[in-house]
Amino acid sequence: MTVIALSKLYPIYSFQTSAFYTDEEMALDRRLCKLRAKGNRGKKRTDLKKKTRQQRENEKMPPLTKAERRENNEAIKATKEALRELLQANMGLTRTVRDDFKIDKNVVCIFDSDLTRSLGLSEDRLNEDIIIIKVYYYEVAENIIKNGFYMNGEKYVFFSASAGQIRTKKFVAVKEAALTACMDRLTCGLSLENINAQGGVNVNKYLAYLALCNSATDVWEDFDIDKCIVVDDFETNVRGMVDYITVEDGSIKRQEMNVPITHTDGCGMVLPSVSKKNFMVRAPWIKGLLASFPFDKFIREANRRDSTVNHGLIKDIYGVEHDVLAEGIQVIFTASQFKMHKYFQSFETYKENFKKFGCTAGKCKIEEDYVPNAQFNYQMLQTLTDMTDEELSELAAATNEKIRGVTSDRNTMLRLFGATKWDRREDPFQECLYIYPELLQDAYCVESLRSIKNKLVKDGRGARLDVKGKYLFLLPDLYAACEHWFLGEEVPKGLLANGEVYCRVYPNEPKIDVLRSPHLFREHAVRYNTAIEGGERKRWFATDGIYTSSFDHISKILQFDCDGDTALVCVEPTIIEVAERLSSDVRPLYYPMAKAPAHVVTPDLMWQGMKNAYDGGRIGPISNKISKIWNSEEPDLDAIKLLCAENNFVIDRWSPESVMALE
Repeated sequence: MTVIALSKLYPIYSFQTSAFYTDEEMALDRRLCKLRAKGNRGKKRTDLKKKTRQQRENEKMPPLTKAERRENNEAIKATKEALRELLQANMGLTRTVRDDFKIDKNVVCIFDSDLTRSLGLSEDRLNEDIIIIKVYYYEVAENIIKNGFYMNGEKYVFFSASAGQIRTKKFVAVKEAALTACMDRLTCGLSLENINAQGGVNVNKYLAYLALCNSATDVWEDFDIDKCIVVDDFETNVRGMVDYITVEDGSIKRQEMNVPITHTDGCGMVLPSVSKKNFMVRAPWIKGLLASFPFDKFIREANRRDSTVNHGLIKDIYGVEHDVLAEGIQVIFTASQFKMHKYFQSFETYKENFKKFGCTAGKCKIEEDYVPNAQFNYQMLQTLTDMTDEELSELAAATNEKIRGVTSDRNTMLRLFGATKWDRREDPFQECLYIYPELLQDAYCVESLRSIKNKLVKDGRGARLDVKGKYLFLLPDLYAACEHWFLGEEVPKGLLANGEVYCRVYPNEPKIDVLRSPHLFREHAVRYNTAIEGGERKRWFATDGIYTSSFDHISKILQFDCDGDTALVCVEPTIIEVAERLSSDVRPLYYPMAKAPAHVVTPDLMWQGMKNAYDGGRIGPISNKISKIWNSEEPDLDAIKLLCAENNFVIDRWSPESVMALE
């Protein structure tokens, strides 16, 4: 995928919570740091590339005795408790950034986004409208989220946090005056007061959707909101065998049942005349993938087959009928993409506000012309439990060949530097290497290749193996979606049957293994690739994504939606052979997911939502438990299934009430 919006960088402050301490709190914090440094005396720090002067001095000093260490640990504990008590006592304060933290060391750069554009940030100077805060002490974070803080006499207020910031315990604060001036543009005129007046919203979903404007994007220059509509999602019940997990007692039962699947979950359509490539879109309260599909051609052909009916008529999610061809509709959004649609009276209201407040749409990931081959990872490998040594050697052959070629094959060297005719040579060094490969003999290149080889060896040992496969956008059967929307078919036939996919990237490969991370329970979906047949599918599926059937449980096996999720589409013969051998009895896991209730959003609830997200969003420990089970002599598959379910509940815990009873 082409990740855009990375050419512009805006310098801003990033502070940890100690930047907001009072003098008394700072004194305790510094005492705590000294005590911890004292406890590290004599220890060699091998994990740090660059050591501070204090760390170098500590290494030279003799280590503490047992008695001294015990005394030091007690002092650390007492100081930490004193600091927490003081922080708790100061909860009512409106904090101020300490002057000694406003230094270059605390300056970071952020990418271009709707938020940076709305605030008018500059690339050439330090911008003080946005501040990123790293949370170490919850008491300070709670204080800031509820009360705001001051810097240089200006008040700052809590804004939100992206999913990536949640994982690293960060959030964003914005200068209050600047945020007030552009809030209508960011929210398309939908205020929190308006939302609360309509019964409120789940706080974590609100914060997640508000943070969409902080995604790195480029402006969609020719976007026309008047050429867009929003329709209901294409959803059907897909019958088949599943492993049903009862949340209350953790029991697992294999049974045949109807599984409701929203095939267009997060996916809309854009005409090829607007974009021939799939891309991810961001707009106020709108996110997801726009797949390039000629729905206008579909309507015209349907009208020619039956001229007595206007097949271009469709109702939007508010019940208003539209004539797609007459109105020149270019983009069809789905309800799952329009996150706060129930708080707008109509899409006309949204469009009026969009134009009134100068809102914009943005692109954040576009399909590439050339997609390089991907790598396997340890999770995908560990589930292939009966792979023989010979098969493993076959799988590792390409990686071993690359490692040998680092020091012996010119083409391999150029490829590793990205100096080939397929790569976009934005780096002058790559351009020079491409024009004059003899530069590979330069001392800098030789040293760089040595480092690259060491990394390749390390990655290979960690199962990062080169395979014949690429990461591609996951797409539904859009032809079936059009049959549903424009022909009124409840269960459309579409162009793909159960067990079939379409991937034109591999037109000569009849079988492909579709994989997605996190890969936890043998999610190897080996499917028949209909691209080898061409025909009608070739007319309609004209992008490099992988199209999946509306009669297949593949989305439940891989746990994906179509809002920009990518899959490793693998055609490695060894992997497909072993995966087919092991996955013949694998069925999708199915379990009910609770819906989070709405609340009137308050600063107190915002803090509670952030705290729940910080505490409950860690999936690493669950994945590690699953890896340990897979690497035992006799893996307990039922235990892995339950942990997989728990992992997906944790991922979905933007809704803190959706917690498994298994915990």
